[in-house]
Amino acid sequence: MFSSPRRWGDGSDYGRVPEGPEAQKCSPEKNASFFSRMTYSWFSRQMIIFCEHRPDFGWSGYGYALALFVVVFLQTLILQQYQRFNILTSAKIKTAIIGLIYKKALLVSNVSRKRFSTGEVINLMSADAQQLMDLTANLNLLWSAPFQILMAISLLWQELGPAVLAGVAVLVFVIPINALVATRVKKLKKSQTKNKDKQIKLLNEILHGIKILKLYTWEPSYKKKIIEIREQELEVQKSAGYLAVFSMLTLTCIPFLVSLATFGIYFLLDEGNILTATKVFTSMSLFNILRLPLFDLPMVISAVVQTRISLNRLEDFLNTEELHPQNIETNYIGDHAVGFTNASFSWGKTGIPVLKNLNIKIPEGALVAVVGQVGSGKSSVLSAILGEMEKLTGVVQRKVSYEHFFEAYHITTFNLQSPCSQYQRTHQGSVAYVAQQAWIQNCILQENILFGSIMQKQFYERVLEACALLPDLEQLPNGDQTEIGERGVNISGGQKHRVSLARAVYSGADIYLLDDPFAAVDVHVGKQLFEKVIGSSGILKNKTRILVTHNLALLPQMDLIVVMESGRVAHMGTYQELLSKTRNLTNLLQAFSEREKAHALKRVSVINSRTILKDQILEQNDRPSLDQGKQFSMKKEKIPIGGVKFSIILKYLQAFGWLWVWLSVATYLGQNLVGIGQNLWLSAWVKEAKHKNEFTEWKQIRSNKLNIYGLLGLMQGLFVCSGAYILTRGSLAASRTLHTQLLDNVLHLPLRFFETNPIGQIISRFTKDMFIIDIRFHYYLRTWVNCTLDVIGTVLVIGGALPLFILGVIPLVFLYFTIQRYYVASSRQIRRLAGASRSPIISHFSETLSGVSTIRAFGHEQRFIQQNKEVVNENLVCFYNNVISNRWLSVRLELLGDLMVFFAAVLTVLAGKSIDSAIVGLSISYALNITQSLNFWVRKACEIETNAVSIERVCEYENMDKEAPWIMSKRPPSQWPDKGIVEFINYQARYRDDLGLALQDITFQTHGEEKIGIVGRTGAGKSTLSNCLFRIVERSGGKIIIDGIDISTIGLHDLRGKLNIIPQDPVLFSGTLQMNLDPLDKYSDSELWEVLELCHLKEFVQSLPKKLLHEITEGGENLSVGQRQLVCLARALLRKTKILILDEATASIDFETDNLVQTTIRKEFSDCTILTIAHRLHSIIDSDRVLVLDSGRITEFETPQNLICQKGLFFEMLTEAGIPEDSVTK
Repeated sequence: MFSSPRRWGDGSDYGRVPEGPEAQKCSPEKNASFFSRMTYSWFSRQMIIFCEHRPDFGWSGYGYALALFVVVFLQTLILQQYQRFNILTSAKIKTAIIGLIYKKALLVSNVSRKRFSTGEVINLMSADAQQLMDLTANLNLLWSAPFQILMAISLLWQELGPAVLAGVAVLVFVIPINALVATRVKKLKKSQTKNKDKQIKLLNEILHGIKILKLYTWEPSYKKKIIEIREQELEVQKSAGYLAVFSMLTLTCIPFLVSLATFGIYFLLDEGNILTATKVFTSMSLFNILRLPLFDLPMVISAVVQTRISLNRLEDFLNTEELHPQNIETNYIGDHAVGFTNASFSWGKTGIPVLKNLNIKIPEGALVAVVGQVGSGKSSVLSAILGEMEKLTGVVQRKVSYEHFFEAYHITTFNLQSPCSQYQRTHQGSVAYVAQQAWIQNCILQENILFGSIMQKQFYERVLEACALLPDLEQLPNGDQTEIGERGVNISGGQKHRVSLARAVYSGADIYLLDDPFAAVDVHVGKQLFEKVIGSSGILKNKTRILVTHNLALLPQMDLIVVMESGRVAHMGTYQELLSKTRNLTNLLQAFSEREKAHALKRVSVINSRTILKDQILEQNDRPSLDQGKQFSMKKEKIPIGGVKFSIILKYLQAFGWLWVWLSVATYLGQNLVGIGQNLWLSAWVKEAKHKNEFTEWKQIRSNKLNIYGLLGLMQGLFVCSGAYILTRGSLAASRTLHTQLLDNVLHLPLRFFETNPIGQIISRFTKDMFIIDIRFHYYLRTWVNCTLDVIGTVLVIGGALPLFILGVIPLVFLYFTIQRYYVASSRQIRRLAGASRSPIISHFSETLSGVSTIRAFGHEQRFIQQNKEVVNENLVCFYNNVISNRWLSVRLELLGDLMVFFAAVLTVLAGKSIDSAIVGLSISYALNITQSLNFWVRKACEIETNAVSIERVCEYENMDKEAPWIMSKRPPSQWPDKGIVEFINYQARYRDDLGLALQDITFQTHGEEKIGIVGRTGAGKSTLSNCLFRIVERSGGKIIIDGIDISTIGLHDLRGKLNIIPQDPVLFSGTLQMNLDPLDKYSDSELWEVLELCHLKEFVQSLPKKLLHEITEGGENLSVGQRQLVCLARALLRKTKILILDEATASIDFETDNLVQTTIRKEFSDCTILTIAHRLHSIIDSDRVLVLDSGRITEFETPQNLICQKGLFFEMLTEAGIPEDSVTK
């Protein structure tokens, strides 16, 4: 019956919204289902009439009972088919919306990207697409609910005549109130969406910058920011909860008010009007039919209002400005590969020009260097070539060549097919781009390099050798099959850049845009990369290469040099032309000493690559592999198996508050008891009506009976309102508590957790799982409690009238529980799989947004769209299985309920004249309701267990290993450290228990105020050393003592708050520049301006319209990487402590600025101990001592002069860097 729909899961609906006929094909089933309900209402009426008159031939009663069973069973089958088609159509619409959002994200311009943060786009894909899906599933209610109301009213007219108009008046009165509620809901939804966007945006930034938060002890500050946004969200949720009081009142009391008004007017119209069992229970059956559309209609109207907000947000995003490929001319006459003619660019149409009046012609096959100070526009030139900037004036030309790069390697095929998709490229992309901040995918190293191209073994190995990756592959446990992990956590910064370069080289492009690829690699590796990849004898020697660099020693090798200054081309020409005609190049070279300058003017010496490889290859017996040091495998989300423990639900109830729990149960118990009392009162009323000739006084007391009936309804309304209020208060308490616990647990997790778990998994808990806890879980609990009480009441009422009914119910209840047990076992696991399959969607989306410039540069948009289809489809498979399992459950449960109806109907016929028609009407009425009640009871029990998976996921982090406490009972003195003496004693560290040692037997001691340089080849353990100092990595043996205190004996915040670091990756957060400098708001504006001046940023900040209040976009994208590093330096100057760690802190700034920064650091931190980790040896050659690491061990630790005399590893590195011995003056 529920076979898989045609083409389901093949991705054919991705990005395509279902058309009208497809979206409405479930309407006939909806009509048939409704008419079935009306039909069984008619048959129940005939049963009551039969019992009132008791004809001599009683077989017609059995016929009515059988017909009643057939009708209700048909209604079950039709309704489930309707639900299946409806939900699948809505799922297709959600898939289409996700596809549209993803495709648009690959096309939006940079200025549009700044309008929508990563968190906001993810929220569009999850929350807003889900809103559209939910509305689609209920869209037919817009016409069917009014139709059902009209049909029910027309049938009521037949029973009660004009009196039914009183009920209609009540309905008309409710409609404008519902409209006001819907308007308020719209405003609340808008506020809720904004708060959710802000929370996801901030969470996304926190999780990406978690290392900075831990190093700077900023977790409490950012936790407070999240809590503030969350409180705003809960305030909106509270208002929505109070509005739900009215919704619950409508659901429960409107049918009662309609019946009260109708019966009252019925009496007033004619004193002779009598309520018979037929009239009362037929009317009550129709009132019950009215109940659902009366509840559904305001709900769907509210959903329409909410969806309109989502549609506006989607429309706003989908209509944002896209890139304009036509801005770049590709068909032109000329032999230049790239050309600018009077071209000016900005990041937006109305923005200030960033590049002005560019006039550049770059010949095909030329090697071009773009140089200049920080913020001069070097990287912007590459962005302009890529078409990432808005062209204001002039002409941009870029040659597109369709010649295949691999022809020299005897490859005849032209279409390159990805190993992981069916995507084929129409031509080998003419541009390859190496970003300044390397973008790495969460996949194996080989896939990062191939990047969708087919494997050509010979050329692939040549690329690996040229990019100095062969030694690294020998260190990796699985070679090039090693999973790199999200954001490349398993490899160093230098390795990331080399993988990024290898990706570009392997692509076989015609134009290479290289944004400072040597910044994060060792000097000797940088020289090899230049010689074997970029230089005149490199693998790209015949290609057009545009290189942004700060390495001025490479300039003599260039065919053309472009010197940028304030967004303009200050000078352009060959090296000799610039040297002879201008002093500009000479000024740039002032960063070198006089001897270094002379050496830099010589051509770069050629290094024997075999020697380098020999030095880098690690003998297995002599040194640990990278696997033993720092090798994390990006974990797939763990999916629990088995039932959800009751302790999970108990945890929710504890967060809910036991007082609110028992008050809720009490109000719902009162609500159900009063409801039963209403029906029993009506039944007794009907009995009296039959004997009106015997009780002439009945006419006088019927008004009293009507008043009591009204009083019971009023009491029910009070219970409903009280229950909704209590539920709102309790659910808010639970939401607040669980969210705070989740946030607290996440912030206390060690850094290795974030390096081995995709961020999408964490964000999914804060979004989808918290949404279920906030909105759905308490609703399922409330409904289950109500249904439980309703089922108990129904069985007692029918059992009191028909005792044999209890005997028939027992086996049916046993079958109910059997079906539930089978269903829950599968449904729970399907829900877990669905939860786990959501995380890859978010992770892939986030990964795409962070690397969109690279994806567009390589022309791989279609391949990534296909990959997104695959992860979305995996989630849809789980969703489809969940839909089908729900339909499976519904058919079986409702069949059992239908059997209960049949059983109750047969018993009424068998009872003959021994049972009153009023009791028959009451029994059949309850029997018809028990189908829905039992169905809901089992379903909500299953929903509680399956949705408790969200609570389980939110609480999952509670039992994971945490960092050491932030604050401990033992606290260091307030002035500690006052000398800055750092001592490592037999120190050992590993990143994970099952991995080898990353640091072995580290023993050394610094003096107070000493300047220590730390050097070593890639993977030697330099950054690990600083991580151990901050206890990012905990010890495996030995200890670290700072000014007499073992750092393992104090709290993490007491330690980290007394240390200072300028990290390798310059991380900024969205917000003002002032907030990024001083998030704790501890310093005055004058202090901020002082450090900006010391960092050579004061002039730049003063030029900004808002100065310190200048808005930094997500990730600091509106600043250059060099400027971001200078902001990080300013942070360190503000935090001035006795110990400073510089972790390759000036890798992305030019030599002149680097020289000024080094001077500033020496002056401002002259009384501090400084540990400098650097690739540029010139920044540490004036250190007091140099510590040389190799394979996690200290090989040398002496003054630079002594190390040179020893002719060891440090001397080799100096030689390879081209730094003469006599330049070491200390």
